[in-house]
Parts: sequence; structure tokens; C-alpha cells
Amino acid sequence: MQIPSESFTFNPLEGLISGDIYEALDSQNLLSEKGVRDYQIRRQFRSMRRGDVPAYEAIEQLREEYPYLQFDTLRKIVYKLNGARR
Repeated sequence: MQIPSESFTFNPLEGLISGDIYEALDSQNLLSEKGVRDYQIRRQFRSMRRGDVPAYEAIEQLREEYPYLQFDTLRKIVYKLNGARR
């Protein structure tokens, strides 16, 4: 049995953009790694909060997954607004 030569890229922005669009943007280096990481962190935080995990504990769990980020940095990421509103 032969494995197909096409590679499947993990799309961390699933739900926002399709896999094809993600691959196209990624191949042209048009995505910010930090922005994608922050999006994933906010999504995980919201999911934990929906599961009745207290905010402090949710941030501590995220610290375990992202040990290079400090508590205050994670707090700023999860509570950041999506841009200035006018």
C-alpha cells in the first residue's frame, strides 16, 4: 500500500478559514505565528470557561502548555479585545 505524497497541514484556524486558504496563506508566509498562537490560546480559554473552570485555573492550565509565557502575558492575551472599536 502506498501513502499519498500530498501532505496534510494542520489548520489551527479551523472554523475561521478553510484548510486550502490556510495552506495558501502559510506557504506565502502571510500568517503571524504569534497571532495564530494567541487565537488558539483564546479559544482554549473560552472552552475551559464554558466548562466552568475558574479563570485563574484556566490561565494556570495554559501556563503548563505554554511555559515560556508568564501569567500576566496569558491574562492579557485571553482578555484582549479584537481591535479598537470606533
